[in-house]
Amino acid sequence: MATILLSAAGAALGAGFGGTVLGLSGAVIGRAAGAAFGRLIDQRIMGTGSEAVETGRMDRFQIMGAGYGAPIARCWGRVRLPGQVIWASPFTKITATSGGGKGARRPSVTSYSYVVSLALALCEGEILGIGRIWADGDEIAPKKLNLSVYTGTEDQLPDPVLAAHLGLEHTPSYRGIAYVVIENLELSSFGNRVPQLSFEVMRRGQGSEAETIPDFQDCIRGVALIPGTGEYSLATERVSQTDEFGLSRPVNVNSPSDEPDLVTSLAQLRRELPNCGAVSLVVSWFGNDLRCTNCEVRPKVEAAAAESHQMPWRAGGIGRTQALEVPRRDGQSIYGGTPADASVIQAIKAIRDGGQSVMFYPFVMMDQLAGNALPNPYSDIDEQPIMPWRGRITLPIAPGRAGTIDGTLEAELAVAKFFGEAAVSDFVEVGEEIHYTGPDDWGFRRFILHYAHLCRMAGGVDAFCIGSELRGITQIRGANRSFPAVNALIELAADVRSILGDETKISYAADWSEYFGFHRDGNVFFHLDPLWANKNIDFVGIDNYMPLSDWRDGPLNLDAEWGSIYSIDYLLSNVCGGEGYDWFYGSEDARTKQQRTPIEDTEHGEDWVFRYKDLSSWWSQQHYNRIDGVRQETPTNWIPASKPLRFTEYGCAAVDNASNEPNKFVDNYSSESSLPFGSNGARDDFIQLQYYSAIQQYWSDPKNNPVSEIYRASMVDLSNSYAWAWDARPYPDFPRNSTLWADGLNYHAGHWLNGRSTSSPLGRVIAEIGQSSEVVNNDQSRLYGLTYGYIVRPEQFPCR
Repeated sequence: MATILLSAAGAALGAGFGGTVLGLSGAVIGRAAGAAFGRLIDQRIMGTGSEAVETGRMDRFQIMGAGYGAPIARCWGRVRLPGQVIWASPFTKITATSGGGKGARRPSVTSYSYVVSLALALCEGEILGIGRIWADGDEIAPKKLNLSVYTGTEDQLPDPVLAAHLGLEHTPSYRGIAYVVIENLELSSFGNRVPQLSFEVMRRGQGSEAETIPDFQDCIRGVALIPGTGEYSLATERVSQTDEFGLSRPVNVNSPSDEPDLVTSLAQLRRELPNCGAVSLVVSWFGNDLRCTNCEVRPKVEAAAAESHQMPWRAGGIGRTQALEVPRRDGQSIYGGTPADASVIQAIKAIRDGGQSVMFYPFVMMDQLAGNALPNPYSDIDEQPIMPWRGRITLPIAPGRAGTIDGTLEAELAVAKFFGEAAVSDFVEVGEEIHYTGPDDWGFRRFILHYAHLCRMAGGVDAFCIGSELRGITQIRGANRSFPAVNALIELAADVRSILGDETKISYAADWSEYFGFHRDGNVFFHLDPLWANKNIDFVGIDNYMPLSDWRDGPLNLDAEWGSIYSIDYLLSNVCGGEGYDWFYGSEDARTKQQRTPIEDTEHGEDWVFRYKDLSSWWSQQHYNRIDGVRQETPTNWIPASKPLRFTEYGCAAVDNASNEPNKFVDNYSSESSLPFGSNGARDDFIQLQYYSAIQQYWSDPKNNPVSEIYRASMVDLSNSYAWAWDARPYPDFPRNSTLWADGLNYHAGHWLNGRSTSSPLGRVIAEIGQSSEVVNNDQSRLYGLTYGYIVRPEQFPCR
């Protein structure tokens, strides 16, 4: 039809010009042109006689620039670098034809795609690894590339892809150069051209001078894996969840890596902290009351109506429909839900498969909100603090207040109510689930015994904590000066031992203000000694947030002679010195005025009894209770130097003057939120690094860390001490996505190591530059600061 119409139109148009061309009239020429154009249209519409179509053919090949003798970048910290092409294979063309054929109504379509293999140099020296990858400015999942990373060691071997093309004898190893090889990069996704690739590179300062200055990789041997909440935050498989509207969405894949969040985070951990061989796996249930008689400890969910078909939520012996929801504020859950049991098993296996040991760390989150109308044990106010510390759980009327039942048989019954009646035999392993058949209570025993069974189901763990920081509970006194919670923990340890066997190390994680004793009303009780001495306890667990400084930025600063809070010598002097060792503050007013009271035992000369920092004396001495001021003749059952100490938590926030009070944290939703004394609230990652450096240096020195003649190892087991904290949510999506994770707002001044662990001390950078430039007597001892990411670009220095 188009042939007829356009030929007629062409004839009419041509006739209007008049005359002839080569003897042909304008009408004839116009008819021929119109018919030809119409025929093309008819062929496309009708199909018969249609012409072949080609797509994707490349007329020119373009790859990233490369040149002989081009300089290689040098970098420190975490940086984004483009690749320098050092080798490329010939392009391979792949064709695919569809359609066409006799009688076909569609044209044949031939598609062209291309693949190429590349080697890209990144930088000089050895790197920790590469993280994120960008193609043409868009972040892509590394798993989409067939990628091999060579970190630039001096003993790296030739890449097999290059060797296959060049021959092994002609393939360089590029030793001392970090580079990547991408095999068979498919170009169809990039418009059939090689995209502009850039890589997130992490590199430490190097060289004999630089290596005298510690960085995070030198300091961290173990981490606590938080947040302990999130129903599928610990799953290593992709999990989707269906909400009340029937919509399904992935809930544990929240980064461009296109991998489950935990998988991505663990990969980051192993890359950025390669010396970290131990992980404390934090898993939380929720407490709802500071009165131990009323406090239930339960697993909870974020939404009762949202379920996953791949991994239906189950924890504590119940399913989603039986669980309570985490309280909400402004329509948003204040915490993630308890991790599903199946995800916990996956996490344990993933950590161990990665070559790291696992300490299971059950954690109680308190979820009271404003307006809770719960009587406060510590005052006459009919409201408890908002999201308080678990260490504040105590009697209905706290010890020391009028009307308390502390020191009575009623107190023992109150503690028993908190622990509950769950027994080992009440838990049944059915397939891959734990079922509970015991009394209908949500006591602490049910919490702990459930996870002991779950850890066994997962193939076991290296260590297991039966609780942490229950200071208010362990200091409750029963009749005849007994400590009923300590007896309950002893019984719980025996039960966990019966489940997990002798291969698992068992302990309790005591608060640093709790582990060494209980002092009140002129009495000194080593109240946890029966627990520490018990045969089922393998180490003394201490959540160690002891102060390492008492720095003031104003004119009143008794420590000003040290020059700076960052002075490593100053911090080292306070690991076992300063506040909590040499002196204490008797009140907050005294702290403000720096009125220090010496710690002295004027009666028996045992100053160490009152020094919570004197770990060596506490560990190596016999302990004598003092009752009504009288030192008892018989020691407790603690055997000196009989068990190692482990820091089940330790750490310091990345905030100004954080080492003054490492236990303080900022969370505007919690009543516990507070800045360290003397802090202006500004972010300070360097003080966090100096804190870890001081802890590592001090306890790595044999003079400070004696060896036991009983168990033939050091007093403080640094290889199994856990820095607080590494997040299971991958950086930088956490903390950047604060819409999904509201606690991302706390990262700025928080304890997190994610994203900070690759920062390089400025002194370490200068030391490497100085050494490579043959600068001698290069002193960095007072050079304070961190390099987040620094690049010396090729154009800034000549080729060497």
